[in-house]
Amino acid sequence: MVIKRGSRSAKIVGDFGEHFVCNWLSRSGWEVVRVDHTGIDLIAFCQKLKKRIGITVKSRVRSKGTEKTSVHIFKKKNDREKLKKTCEDFACVPWIAIYVETEDSADLFLTSLDNYDTKYKKSDKAIDDWNMGKNARNEYSADPNVWHLQLSFTVDSLVMTTEN
Repeated sequence: MVIKRGSRSAKIVGDFGEHFVCNWLSRSGWEVVRVDHTGIDLIAFCQKLKKRIGITVKSRVRSKGTEKTSVHIFKKKNDREKLKKTCEDFACVPWIAIYVETEDSADLFLTSLDNYDTKYKKSDKAIDDWNMGKNARNEYSADPNVWHLQLSFTVDSLVMTTEN
């Protein structure tokens, strides 16, 4: 199915990415709330683990031929510091979530900022990226500190009419 973007596509995909993270965490026993605050999109708390996390969610759509394009996590120099400062203010651990849609599937990756920094950050780059290449995706799947969820999009039939 070819991706055709509407005028509000970026907002809708961004909201969906946040809701997908909320859904997954809630299904996993976490209490989750969306927040409108500089640096983070979600705050989640797990009573069992006594752990509170603040999550920045990066959502993207990749058209055919661009599926392996990296996702910029922190584009501006102070984006990382905003995440860390806000998490400090709310007494939570900084996490990142990357949601990427393609024509037939979507991937969600969720991990702590510490795990990203330790294993995946390329220190010589000005912009932090989440690599979407095959080798990187295999590495994420093998990492017990990265949650990876995948959705498949299939359409059996789609009939749109203007008739009532």
